[in-house]
Amino acid sequence: MLGDKGYDSNPNRDELRSRRILPVISRKGSPNIIGIGKLRYVVEQTFALLHHLKRLAVRWERRTELHDAFVSLACSLICYRRLKKARP
Repeated sequence: MLGDKGYDSNPNRDELRSRRILPVISRKGSPNIIGIGKLRYVVEQTFALLHHLKRLAVRWERRTELHDAFVSLACSLICYRRLKKARP
């Protein structure tokens, strides 16, 4: 899991490890991790694309299952558009 220095704490790291998730979190007071910017770009770009869809930017659904379904549908739509654009 990628995280910035705001998430740097032992309890956060321990919780991630207990769930078998590798924490990639910059430590406070140390230089940035080389190459993490490329990974963060993908995450930030995905969030930006998801927020272009009004239904996700403004959460209308009360039930979490419905919201999760719309997020999955939006991710599928984003992947479809990317693949369609990349096809010669």
